[in-house]
Amino acid sequence: MQRLLWGIRQSLRAPSRNPRSAVVLGRLLGAAFLITFVTGLFSHFIQNPLPGMRFLTRPVWLYQVSQGIHITAGILCFPLILAKLYAVYPRLFQTPPLTGFRNLLERASIALFVAASLVEITTGMLNTYQWYQLFPFPFRQTHYALAFVVVGSLAIHIAVKLPIIARYWRRRDALDASGEVAPLPVDLEDGDDTAGRRPLPAAGITGRIFAWVDGAPQPERPHLARRGFFAAVGAAGAAVVALTAGQSFRALDALNVFAPRKAGVGPATLPVNRTAAQAGVSRVASAPDWVLTVRAGQRSRTYTRAELAALPQHDVDLPIACVEGWSQMARWRGPRLRDLMDAVQAPADAFATATSLQKGSIYAVSRMEPEFARDPLTLVALELNGETLDLDHGYPARLIAPARPGVLQTKWLSRIEAT
Repeated sequence: MQRLLWGIRQSLRAPSRNPRSAVVLGRLLGAAFLITFVTGLFSHFIQNPLPGMRFLTRPVWLYQVSQGIHITAGILCFPLILAKLYAVYPRLFQTPPLTGFRNLLERASIALFVAASLVEITTGMLNTYQWYQLFPFPFRQTHYALAFVVVGSLAIHIAVKLPIIARYWRRRDALDASGEVAPLPVDLEDGDDTAGRRPLPAAGITGRIFAWVDGAPQPERPHLARRGFFAAVGAAGAAVVALTAGQSFRALDALNVFAPRKAGVGPATLPVNRTAAQAGVSRVASAPDWVLTVRAGQRSRTYTRAELAALPQHDVDLPIACVEGWSQMARWRGPRLRDLMDAVQAPADAFATATSLQKGSIYAVSRMEPEFARDPLTLVALELNGETLDLDHGYPARLIAPARPGVLQTKWLSRIEAT
């Protein structure tokens, strides 16, 4: 069995499969995961802030760019992790399979990292299409927990492989006298000495395996060159980014082929995630007796839509930026939230808790920190892009604030309470 594993590994040798390639791809993949992790934490905590947390309201596109980078970097992880697996695939057949505790830790950490990473980026991609019915588990909690598993297992793997990473970090250190990538030193190969073995034949993989096991002399076979391999990885990465990032970055909108949202498509030229029919609010939101209640302690006021429209109106240009990654700038019009809170003498440091007409949604109630509630750009919007707010965009009134996720820009408002 040991000779068979050894033969399989040798049959998979190629110029593009070497420690230098693995280290370069590891750097790129590590950077992509780190960016995704940090931007994901920002999105998580702005939706679920810890006590005492405060957030920036400027620039107004802060969350728009952060979440766009989060989704784009996550998508880029697909070609990078597949390329990394290709580069290190022969190591699965090392002989002997385990050489000690350090090697066991290495193999366990990489198995956990690969499994968690594939689940993380796959469910993240499905989330951009809102295909939640495919998940037999709660997406948000699982996605958040797996992020720490991915980063933790990656940290363990880096620590275990640090000698090899240091050895092949710089290109000039990785080349031998002939200009080729130097093989691993014996002490870093875990005793898997392949010295003296001949090249592989151009036959099928089974023939190559047993030729190596038998030690028969064989001619060299063609391989994918290292430069060609990295060119293919670069082209794949550029393609997945260019063809999906248009939902997040308007400059790439013309190339947006595969992303689920398209700029300029929807009521008032703005896409919609959740319609009034899906939220079950079409009848109550259109009712002529709708009122918005604003309360602070024992003081409260109610406003009909006509009364809200009679208040001083303000125009602001703010993006709607959703956790699924898509975003679009729009012009909103309505009274300022802080004016409504002042009308009930809400304290300057009060939070604003907004309640929607929809039921049974975790986003039916959102809590707005004082920095957002008092911001002059935060409106109870009545109009969008010069038109009366569409029912699917939150008619009769919705919140819009700078640098906040779309899921917290509560639609179909029924009550705002200062706390």
